[in-house]
Amino acid sequence: MARVIHVFRQPDRFVAGTVGQPGDRTFYLQARENVRTISVTVEKQQVEVLAERLASLLEEVASRFGADVPEEVPDDLVDTEPLDVPVEEEFRVGTMGLGWDAESKAVVIELLAITDTEVDEAVVLDDTEEGPDAVRVFLSPAAARAFASRADRVVNAGRKPCPLCGEPLDPAGHICPRQNGYRRDAEIADED
Repeated sequence: MARVIHVFRQPDRFVAGTVGQPGDRTFYLQARENVRTISVTVEKQQVEVLAERLASLLEEVASRFGADVPEEVPDDLVDTEPLDVPVEEEFRVGTMGLGWDAESKAVVIELLAITDTEVDEAVVLDDTEEGPDAVRVFLSPAAARAFASRADRVVNAGRKPCPLCGEPLDPAGHICPRQNGYRRDAEIADED
C-alpha cells in the first residue's frame, strides 16, 4: 500500500497538547488547515526534544540565512486553547524530521508513523512512495517559535518533581529512593 503524506502548507494551527490527567496524559501533535484536522500521538520526550531542536534550528536559520526570527512569541500567535475535538489518532509517531525550506522561508516538521522496520533516512522530508505514513507541516519562523513555546508549557504542566529525588510526585506522593523507600507525601513536598 502506498504511503499517505498529510501536507499542511499553511496550517491555521499546529500545536502540542494532552488528553488526561497529569501522570496519565496522552500527548498529541495536532495540525489544522481549513476543515482538515490531523492528530498524531507522541511521547512526552518527543515533544520536549522537538521544542528544543526547533529553538536551535531557528537560531541557525537566523544566523545562516538571515531569516526574520522573533525572539519572543508574537501575541497574536499565543495559543492556549485545548486540542480540537474529537481527538482521533491518525498514527503514533516514531521518527521526526526537521528542516528549513529556503524557497518558502518555512520550517518543515515531518512526523512519521512508527514502523516495525528501521526508517531509511532518505524517506524523511521526501515524497518517496515507500515508507511510513507522515504528517508534514510548514511553519513560519514566528509560528515555529509559538509552537515551541506552547510545547514547553505542555511538557512542564505535568506533575511536580520531588525536591529530593526529582521523580514526579503523584497526588498521593511517591516512594522516594532518597527516603530509603519511605513514602513522600505531595503535601510535604509542597511545603519544602
